Order: sequence, then C-alpha cells, then structure tokens
Amino acid sequence: MYSAEQVAERLGLHVRTVRGYIRSGRLGAVRIGKQYRIAASELAALTGLPPEPATAPAAEVTSVVHVDGVDRTAADRLGTLLLAGAGTGPDGISVQTSHDPRRDRLRIVLLGEPAGTAAALDLLAGVLDDLLHREGRDG
Repeated sequence: MYSAEQVAERLGLHVRTVRGYIRSGRLGAVRIGKQYRIAASELAALTGLPPEPATAPAAEVTSVVHVDGVDRTAADRLGTLLLAGAGTGPDGISVQTSHDPRRDRLRIVLLGEPAGTAAALDLLAGVLDDLLHREGRDG
C-alpha cells in the first residue's frame, strides 16, 4: 500500500494530481482517516507497468482514540505533544487530531509502523494517566 505522496513521488507528479486521479476514479484507493492508501495493483493498473515485487513484509497500524472530557485548550496541548513525539526516531508516524467542542471530545488518528504507533499510544496513556491522577488529587 502506498500513500498519495509516495505515488506522486514515484510517478513524478504533484500530490494534488494524484488526489485528483483518486477522486475521479482513475486511480483506485482506500481512504483511512484523512489519508488515501493505494494498492500496488491499482498503481500498476494506472501506469500499465507490472507491480514492483515486495522487498520485505511491512506492517502498518491505524489507531483511532477518542478522549472524552477534553476542552479545546487541553486538546491542542495533547495534539502538540503527540505531533512532537511522533516525528522522532525511525518509527515516525502520522498524527491527526480533531476536537468536537459540543461533546468535549478529542479524536486522535495514528497511522504508521507498529513500534512508532505503540510508542505514541504509550505516551498518550502516560499523559492521560497523569492527568487523571492530578484531577483526583485536585478534586
């Protein structure tokens, strides 16, 4: 599976062109969160070239986390913390956040290698655990 950015790089196209191909149906893709994933067979169908042989098995994890009771300020802080932690090391991951002010709910989407995703989830668990313990002492 390739990201739209990877397909654009492989074909020497702008990523907006690749997204246009996806929207028009010219290139098959699956939407995961806010990102598209393109199978090697779909890329081969578009280019008319045989798919490249897989070099090694790869795993990718998509995790969606909902955190309730989070106001906008806390949501921004958590998002910044995860974004800062996600780009470090060889297992960097993609982090997307959105806040629903009506429900005070933060949605976090993590996408990447298993080790990087696990590290981000551990970081989030530690922060939330610390936050819950702090509220327990303050309340």
